[in-house]
Amino acid sequence: MNARNAAKALVEQLETFGGWNPAGAEGLPSREEAYEVLDLLMEAMLPGFHGTGPVPDGALGAYVEVRLARALPLLSRLLSRSFTAVGGDATQGERMAEDFFQQLARIRGILEDDLQAAYNGDPAARSVREIILAYPCVDVITTYRLANALHVLGAPLVPRVWSERAHSRTGTDIHPGATIGKGFFIDHCTGVVIGETSEIGDHVKLYQGVGLVARSLAGGQTLAGKKRHPTIGDRVTIYANATIVGGDIVIGSDSTIGGNVWLMHSVPPRSTVLMPDLRPQVRGKESRAPGNWSDWVI
Repeated sequence: MNARNAAKALVEQLETFGGWNPAGAEGLPSREEAYEVLDLLMEAMLPGFHGTGPVPDGALGAYVEVRLARALPLLSRLLSRSFTAVGGDATQGERMAEDFFQQLARIRGILEDDLQAAYNGDPAARSVREIILAYPCVDVITTYRLANALHVLGAPLVPRVWSERAHSRTGTDIHPGATIGKGFFIDHCTGVVIGETSEIGDHVKLYQGVGLVARSLAGGQTLAGKKRHPTIGDRVTIYANATIVGGDIVIGSDSTIGGNVWLMHSVPPRSTVLMPDLRPQVRGKESRAPGNWSDWVI
C-alpha cells in the first residue's frame, strides 16, 4: 500500500469516527499556544529563572511588562476559542483573561508562601533561589496556582492543558480543580496524584508517590461534580507512597500519615497513622547484626 492509499483509508476512519481537530469554530484551541502563554506567565512570575536567563539590572519592570503584554492577547484568543469549542460565548474569553490578570499579584503572594515552605521543609536546600532554579515542585505548584485561578473563573480546557504539561514533565498530577492552601510543598515531586475534588489546608507537606484519589470510578460520568477525593487539614505531613481514598475521608489537622499507608477512613486531628509493625526477618540461627537486632528474629 502506498502513502496515498494509506492516507485515504485513515481519513475514512477519521471522518467516520472523529478524533481530529478542525480549524473552524468547533475546533479546540492549540496546545502549543496554551504552552506559549504558560511559559510567558512563568517568566513573569519567576523572572530570570525561566526563559532567556537573568534579568538585566534595572529592567525588572520592563521584563515583566513585556511578557504580560504578549501573554494577554494570546490568552484572550485562547480562551475565546475554548468557549466556542464547548458551545459557549467567545466574548467571555477577553473578559476572563483580564479578570485572570488582575489576580496575578495575589497568586504570586501565595507562591511566596509555597517557596518558603519548600525551604523550611528541606534541610538539603541552601536558599530559596536554589529551590526556584532546581526543584521541580516549583514548576508544578506555580502551574497549579495559575491553572486553578483560571479554573475557578470558569475557563474550559486551558487549565487542564496547563496542568497536564506539568504532569508530563514531572510525573506529578494535580488537577486544576483541587483546592490547596498556602505553604504547600511536595518533596521530591514524583508520582504524586491529587484529584479534582481534593481539599488541602495550609502548610501541608507531601512526599513522593502520595495519592489523594477517588474510591471507585465505576460510576463514570454520574460522579461528575460530586466530592470524590479526600480532605486534608492544616499542617499535615503525608509520607512516601501513602494513598488516601475517597471523598468522605477527612485527615484532621496536625496529623502524620506514614509511608505506604492505604487509608480509607477519617482520622481526628493530631493523629499518627502507620503501617503495621513489620519487623525484618533475619535468616539463620545467629544474627551478625549489631546492637539488639537479634531480638527481631521472626
